[in-house]
Amino acid sequence: MKLLITEPVAVIAEHADVVSLRAEDESGGFGILEGHADLLTVLTPSVLIWRHADGQRGYCAVRGGVLSVRQGRGVAVATRQALLGTDLEELEGAVLNRFARETESERDARVAAARLHMMAIRRIIAALSPRAEGPAG
Repeated sequence: MKLLITEPVAVIAEHADVVSLRAEDESGGFGILEGHADLLTVLTPSVLIWRHADGQRGYCAVRGGVLSVRQGRGVAVATRQALLGTDLEELEGAVLNRFARETESERDARVAAARLHMMAIRRIIAALSPRAEGPAG
C-alpha cells in the first residue's frame, strides 16, 4: 500500500511499501491492510503506526486529521501537525517537548495580547476623561 502523510504545506511521509497501518478515531483504534474498503474518518490526536514490507515500523504523532483509504491500495492522512519517529519512546519525548514549547509560546502570546488590551483601554480612558481646566482668570 502507499501511505501519504501531509501537513498543510508539507509532505511529512510518503511510502509505497506499507503492509499495515494502525490509526485511531473517535470510535477507537483500527487497522488497515491492503484491500481495505474505501474509508474516510476523522482522526483523534494519536500516533499512527505502520509496518513496511521489510518488517520495519514507522511512527507518526498527529494532532488529529483526516484519514482516507482509496481502492484498498492508498492511505492518505491530512493533519494540522505531524511528528515522525523511528522509536515510540523517543517520539513520545519529542511530542512532550514540542507540546511544552507550544504551551509556553501560547502563554507568551496571551500575555502580550493582554498587555496590548490594557494599553488600549488606558488610551481610551485618557481620551474620554475631561481635561483639567487651567486657573480661572
